[in-house]
Amino acid sequence: MRAATMAAWIAFTLVLTGSNMLGVDVARAQSCSITTASGSFGNVSILSGAADDSSSTFSVSCTGTANQTVRLCINWGAGNSPDGSGNRLLHSSTDSLRLDFFTNAARTTIWGSWGSSIFPVYTPYPYGFQQDLALGSSGSNSVVLTVYGRVYANQQTATPGSYSWTSGGSPSLQYGYASSTSCPVGGLTTSSSGSTWTATVLADANVSVTSMNFGSTSLSSNIDSTATITVQATNTTPYSISLDNGVNASGSQRRVRLGATSNYLNYNLYTDSARTSLWSTTSSTTSCTGGAGTCITGTGTGSNQTVTIYGRVPTQSAPATGVFVDNVVITVTF
Repeated sequence: MRAATMAAWIAFTLVLTGSNMLGVDVARAQSCSITTASGSFGNVSILSGAADDSSSTFSVSCTGTANQTVRLCINWGAGNSPDGSGNRLLHSSTDSLRLDFFTNAARTTIWGSWGSSIFPVYTPYPYGFQQDLALGSSGSNSVVLTVYGRVYANQQTATPGSYSWTSGGSPSLQYGYASSTSCPVGGLTTSSSGSTWTATVLADANVSVTSMNFGSTSLSSNIDSTATITVQATNTTPYSISLDNGVNASGSQRRVRLGATSNYLNYNLYTDSARTSLWSTTSSTTSCTGGAGTCITGTGTGSNQTVTIYGRVPTQSAPATGVFVDNVVITVTF
């Protein structure tokens, strides 16, 4: 009698369903992009010595694994031709202006670059800006950031012209999923197509003057006095100074007046201490239209320059006693 051998097979079937049905998230590769951030300072007020501020915005967009957070390490480079100390510069054809970019509106934290072999450290200011971006359930998100620019104060010697700062890779980005690691993180990088910032320094001038006081006199002899004009003109800007005939003139004769009366005294203003060249009422940028010595010409340096007005009340009969006054307009043509 032989024992019967029986074999049986059990079939196993494994059905794979979508990951969302099983509650399992599918990891996706991270990908981020960054836009440019160009700006303009407009007309920069050089002579005032004040700083000039402007700002611009740019955006960073990322995709990746849902509900993960991407750490953005954002760099801002030195730009075209920084100086020997690493200062960022706006350049014209012949000159430059110091500027910087900041991460905050108070402009206390300079925006630099995170040190790496891909994004070299901007030596004086080695730190970029860190921003964490939550991707959410969609696995994507974006953020708009502001960069704050400043042309530094006290650059009065800059020459008029059009200035620009350019950086072919600013802003740029290093990124990776956030962890306990500080910036820079990961090995993923991307750059914008580059940013340009511009500024314009216009030819300009400021003028002020001291009063001329002839004092108390009997007019028995010539009475002389002086006043000082202070001109501040932009560097390399030619200018001329003319004086009008005042508010009490009779023809071209300047006169001081006693209050609201009809009492006048003649006086004259000169460009030279010998009081031989009368100061004229008109001039062009680089010349005296009344002839040599009838105005003062100069070239700006950005600093204050002083010019002396030489005044004289000639001997004459006094019509009355009292305080005689005139007002003269000073014109700087540039």
